[in-house]
Amino acid sequence: MEQTGIVFNIQHFTIHDGPGIRTELFLKGCPLHCRWCSNPESLTRRILPGVYKKKCIGKKSCGLCDSVCPEKKAGPSGEETGPSGEMSPLRFYRNKLVSIDYDRCTSCMACAESCPSEAIKAWGRQMSAEEAMQEIRRDKGYYERSGGGVTISGGEPLLQTDFVAEVFRRCREEGIDTCCESCLYTDWNQIERLLPLTDLWIADLKMMDPEKHRECTGADNRRILENLKRMSDVPGLELILRIPVIPGVNDTQENMKQSADFILTEMKGKVRTLQLLSFMRLGEEKYASLGMPYEMRSVRFRRDYFQRKIERFAEYFNSRGIHALVGTREKE
Repeated sequence: MEQTGIVFNIQHFTIHDGPGIRTELFLKGCPLHCRWCSNPESLTRRILPGVYKKKCIGKKSCGLCDSVCPEKKAGPSGEETGPSGEMSPLRFYRNKLVSIDYDRCTSCMACAESCPSEAIKAWGRQMSAEEAMQEIRRDKGYYERSGGGVTISGGEPLLQTDFVAEVFRRCREEGIDTCCESCLYTDWNQIERLLPLTDLWIADLKMMDPEKHRECTGADNRRILENLKRMSDVPGLELILRIPVIPGVNDTQENMKQSADFILTEMKGKVRTLQLLSFMRLGEEKYASLGMPYEMRSVRFRRDYFQRKIERFAEYFNSRGIHALVGTREKE
C-alpha cells in the first residue's frame, strides 16, 4: 500500500530552507509547542477547519457551511442541534461564522469545501507519496539550474517518517536533492531510517537550559542534544543548525556561550552553518482562525536594537570558529 502523509502546505520556489530553489512540503503534527511558533496549524496531526470570520458572507446570505455540516440536525422543537441533541459545531454571532467547536467537529471538511468566500480553510490534507512527487516534479528544471531540491518540514516530519522516507526514496531515484528540517525531538531510530536518503539536515538548537526549554516548548532538550551529538558522529552528514533568537527567552550571552561550547565540544564543530534567526511576529491570524491564544502578543522590543544584538551574537560564534550568519543564508 502506498504511503500517505498529512500535509498542511506546499511552497514552490522557496529559497530559505536549503540550497537553491526548492519545493517545500510542510507536514502536520509536532511534539513541541513553542510559544513563538508561526505555524499553529501544524501542532496537531488532525486536519482542522480554520475560521476567517472577516471573509464570511453571512449565514442569511449564504449559509452553505451550515447546510452541509453532517453534525447539524433539527431537534424536536426545530432548533439546530447535533446528533446527540447538542448545538451544531458551527458557531455564528450576528450572522457571521466566528468559530468551530472542534470537540464536535468530525473534520470532514464539508464546510470548507462549500464556502465560496474562503472564510473556512482546511488546515491539512491527506496526500500520497505519488501526489507529492507530482508537485515536486513540476519544479525539477529549477532544481537542476539552481542546485536546489526538496525540503520536508513541519510541524515535525519525523512524526510521519514512513511518508518522508518514501518521498525521499523516490527523489533519490530521480536525482533530486533532499533536505529534512526537524526539531529532532524523536527516537534515534527515526533519524537513522532517513540518514541514507537525506542530503542535508536542518535542526534547531533553541536553548541550552533544559528547564527553560521545557517551559517554552513543552519538553526538555535532552533528547534533542543527544541526537545532535549522535548526528555529529555520522560520516559525511551535512547539518545546518539554527538558533531562533527570541526576545526575553534565549537572547542572552550565556545561552550563546553554552551553545557554542556544545557545538565545539559535544558536536566536534561539525556544523555546516549556524543560522541565527530573528523572532518575527508571524501567524497571529492563523492562531485566531483556530481559536488559539497567541502567547507572543505582549512581546515588545526595538527591532533595530534586537537585530544589532543578533549580529553581535553571529560575530561571537565566528570568533570561536563556528561559521555563523544572520538569517537563512549559508554564504555571504
